Amino acid sequence: MISYGRAVLDLADELVDAYADVFSSPPWNEGEETIRQFSTRLQADVRRPGFRAAFAQSATGIDGFATAWLTGAPFPRTRAYPQVAAQLGAERVRELLVGALEIDELAVRGYARGHGTGRALLTEITADAPQRRAWLLTSRLATDTVATYRRLGWHEVSALPGTESGVVVFLSPDHPGRDR
Repeated sequence: MISYGRAVLDLADELVDAYADVFSSPPWNEGEETIRQFSTRLQADVRRPGFRAAFAQSATGIDGFATAWLTGAPFPRTRAYPQVAAQLGAERVRELLVGALEIDELAVRGYARGHGTGRALLTEITADAPQRRAWLLTSRLATDTVATYRRLGWHEVSALPGTESGVVVFLSPDHPGRDR
């Protein structure tokens, strides 16, 4: 199921619960404050241009979700964006990321992993990405997550020499700039 805009807030409590379940354990180890920040961020994120969320649900509730929006210009300067800009450089950020669909969160509960849930969420949320341009970033320390994105056909964007940081930027399998 996919939802656009503020309608997502009807499921906010369930999304926060799923977020906490996924990101409070290794390798993320996020605490109560970060989980609270996700809840607050979600209230603002639903107003972003192109915001959408995809959900995987079962009788137990939300098994996983993904959120995304269109990356605006100028390229943001909060959260991990400065690391991304430093790693890719202004020209590649403009060409590859600005105007593309940015996957902000992908969370799949432990019991739902290994059944294609993450793949289905990514496929659904990127289905109408502008010109097939979608991207995401993850922590370099999340080796299983990095391996999963590679296995799903996402392409790692190489860092400029000497700029590698703790984040890895991936382009969607059909992104026209995936070979840059």
